[in-house]
Order: sequence, then C-alpha cells, then structure tokens
Amino acid sequence: MQQYPIVEIFHSVQGEGFHTGIPHVFVRFGNCNLRCDWCDTDFMTFDLLGADEIVRRVIEYSCNRVIFTGGEPAMQDLSTIGGMLKENGILLSIETNGTIPVDPVIDWICVSPKDQLYPNVPIKQRTGDELKVVYCGQDISMYDELKMGFDHHFIQPCYLEEESVADNGKLFRSVEDLVKNSPGWRLSLQTHKWMGVL
Repeated sequence: MQQYPIVEIFHSVQGEGFHTGIPHVFVRFGNCNLRCDWCDTDFMTFDLLGADEIVRRVIEYSCNRVIFTGGEPAMQDLSTIGGMLKENGILLSIETNGTIPVDPVIDWICVSPKDQLYPNVPIKQRTGDELKVVYCGQDISMYDELKMGFDHHFIQPCYLEEESVADNGKLFRSVEDLVKNSPGWRLSLQTHKWMGVL
C-alpha cells in the first residue's frame, strides 16, 4: 500500500487567502523541492502513513474540506489519496509552489510562486483559482503574465517571527500601499498566526 510522508493532520480554519475563516482539515505533507527562508514548516520531520490511515484521520473531523499543503504536496500521488477522500464527499484544495503540475483530482488550486527566490525554477502550474504572492519587496510586475491564469490574486506580507513588531509593521504598511496602487490584487494576512494557530 502506498505510503505518504505526513508532518501533521489537523482541523482548523483557513487563515489566509480566498477561503479565510472556513474550516478545513489540513493534510501537511513532508518533503519539498524548494527551501524558502521563511518556511514555517519542518517538512523533513514526518511519519509515513498509508492512504487508508490518512482517510480515517480526516473523516474523524466530520469536515468536508481538505487542504493539501506542505512541504510541496504536488510531489505526492494525489490521485490515489484524493480519489479516496472524494469517495467520502470531501472537496480538495492544494497550496503549491507551482513548480509541479497539479493532479486534476484537486478542486481548488492555490499557487504561491517562489520565483523571487528561485528564478531558474520554472512555474509549471500556470492556471488555477488563486495566485498568492508572498511579498518580500520584489517587483510584482514579474507576476503580470502568470496572473492571467488565475481568478483571484493576493499579495501576502512575508511575516517573519524573528523580526520585531515594528519591522513587520513596516512591511505590512508597504503591502497595504502596494495593494491600494495595484489594481486586481487583494491583501491576504496570515490570521492563523495572530490567533496562535499553526
């Protein structure tokens, strides 16, 4: 039986982007093909779980929405686990860096490109529902072409826990100005971090 690297499975509300405030079960996969400085996940510490065990844990929460996250979830066999979850009436979302095409079993695709850090790693998932850019000061015009493939466009400040409240506040204010002056973009904040929910 196929096994998956699982960092954690938990029930919470989505804290960022289009589905902010909606309850989901988060399936966080281990492993990633990128190593972003600000990543808040220890994606190299995981347990190997079979698909049946993952489904059992998910349906215990009586929630019909799952978010595959990571690490990089598109590295996994999502067709198998996704098909099993859909048999239980569950809607599937993914949060991906976009460097690997997403399996069509997924209902909602959120791409968060990291090309400001990895300019030589191409974005292969160029269509989806939500484009969520983590803003670290880069020129957002670099996303003009990619933006056309998505219905919803978000800019999210890069929140760094080791930075002072004042420094994070400056970045948040710069993103506010950026969104006000960039038609078609919306602000996304990581409200789950404010609530102390990982």
